[in-house]
Amino acid sequence: MFGSRCGFLVTLALLVVAGGVFAVWPNIDLAVSQALFRGDGFVGGSLGWTIARDFFRIAPFVVIAGFVALYLCHRRGVAVPYAPSGRAIVFLIATLVIGPGLIVHLGLKDHSHRPRPSHTQDFGGRDEFRPWYRFDGDCKKNCSFVSGEASQGFWMLAPASLAPPPLRPAAIAAALVFGASASAVRVVEGGHYLSDVVLAALLTIAILQIAYWLTFSASERRDPAGRSAARDLTPAVEPGVGAGLAPAAAPRNDGLQA
Repeated sequence: MFGSRCGFLVTLALLVVAGGVFAVWPNIDLAVSQALFRGDGFVGGSLGWTIARDFFRIAPFVVIAGFVALYLCHRRGVAVPYAPSGRAIVFLIATLVIGPGLIVHLGLKDHSHRPRPSHTQDFGGRDEFRPWYRFDGDCKKNCSFVSGEASQGFWMLAPASLAPPPLRPAAIAAALVFGASASAVRVVEGGHYLSDVVLAALLTIAILQIAYWLTFSASERRDPAGRSAARDLTPAVEPGVGAGLAPAAAPRNDGLQA
């Protein structure tokens, strides 16, 4: 279950194992990038790959804007099928800011100093290759480790985790495919090594699971009937509505605006 302690421990174990594998065998990164290099550049250098990258980069912000719009419409009494709770909006914004924003971009990418594949000597650049754990490379800022766009891509698990229970498995599967596709684009373009995107994915999923566990109550996390909407919009949720979602037309009994 998303956000469960077991799920978090599995993600943490995978993160440790993946980090160890790429640390012990750093040539995996070089071998994958070498397979995508054609002598004069990486295979992902065409316009189509650039368009795909822009799509994966922008889509998370479009999704969160849609959730905010649904929330505001609901607060103003506009009839919409489902609306996120205020707690769910905080969950989405906080995880996007803390995960891909603070931890990945401002934390790791600006201090890891790992040169990107296209900047290393192995692929026509001038910098020496560095495994992911070596923070002594020649990159000064916005470096290869970890991938910011892979992190944003896998952040899509956050809105997917708020889907109604009948739709949640499909939504989470779609989010995983989205994140994997965004990651693949960056590797094919020579913007990141395989370890950059794999570790970014697992780190982001771990952050999301912690935030989900902290944001939603125990009953919301374990309620099999899907009655786990946040209580700041409605007192209860009809069966089939997931955590952080509330039926837009549900009445309130406390006299506050729905």
